[in-house]
Amino acid sequence: WGDESVVDDFLLTFIHYIFPENVALRGKSSQSSTYAGSGPECALDGSLNSWTHTNDQTNPWWRVDLLKVYRVNRVTITNRPSLGSRINGAVIRIGNFLDIYSNTICGVISTLGDGATATFSCGGMVGRYMVVHIPGSRKTLSLVEAGVYGTLAENVALRGKSSQSSTYAGSGPECALDGSLNSWTHTNDQTNPWWRVDLLKVYRVNRVTITNRPSLGSRINGAVIRIGNFLDIYSNTICGVISTLGNSATATFSCGGMVGRYMVVHIPGSRKTLSLVEAGVYGTLAGNSLL
Repeated sequence: WGDESVVDDFLLTFIHYIFPENVALRGKSSQSSTYAGSGPECALDGSLNSWTHTNDQTNPWWRVDLLKVYRVNRVTITNRPSLGSRINGAVIRIGNFLDIYSNTICGVISTLGDGATATFSCGGMVGRYMVVHIPGSRKTLSLVEAGVYGTLAENVALRGKSSQSSTYAGSGPECALDGSLNSWTHTNDQTNPWWRVDLLKVYRVNRVTITNRPSLGSRINGAVIRIGNFLDIYSNTICGVISTLGNSATATFSCGGMVGRYMVVHIPGSRKTLSLVEAGVYGTLAGNSLL
């Protein structure tokens, strides 16, 4: 096999496929508030006789931090045996952000019977957090058990080394890999600005994610995403083009297993500024030697 990390990832994937594990049980739970001692851990204790319970509040939520990034196949929610209508309208989200609304919706619980369990297919959504929340005022969130099932899906860009064509006001290339929505990369106004991550090894890239800044998001418009083995930008293969992307929005681009050591985001043209909040590269090792 050559690389121990490849063996470990393969074995974990195989084991999780044959014996699906509720990976939420490895995580750390929290919630927006706690009523009468019914804390967030009650949704992970395996008991049908205990449940989480928030106060009556605006936008109550329950969250599990999986501690690592997973490709989530499905989520299960078990409702309390009485007063089950308190779960109605709850939204399930998967993502990498503490800000609830920056994560992707996996499902919505319109209604769920007392004591019932519902399963929601998340289609391989990638994230460190699973959140259940009810939008609106004077809401109470309560659930008996929560399950998250999937396989490890590491953002391999976090292992790499980032760089960019220029830096404005200290907003360096590392800001796209710091996990914060409150920082972003920023180049000068220039010709053909770019941001690049050197993955240090050659990967077969399945997809790339780009999160836009919360304001002035139009600065990402027209950006081209490329995967390849060359420092010369245009020698690499185009994975996707960001025509437009809303403020704070995250876009996912399927790269279909493109092979490369570098992922580059660039905007062709004169008097352009490139700025992004977060970047993700997901794939598997395609070789063991550095180029």
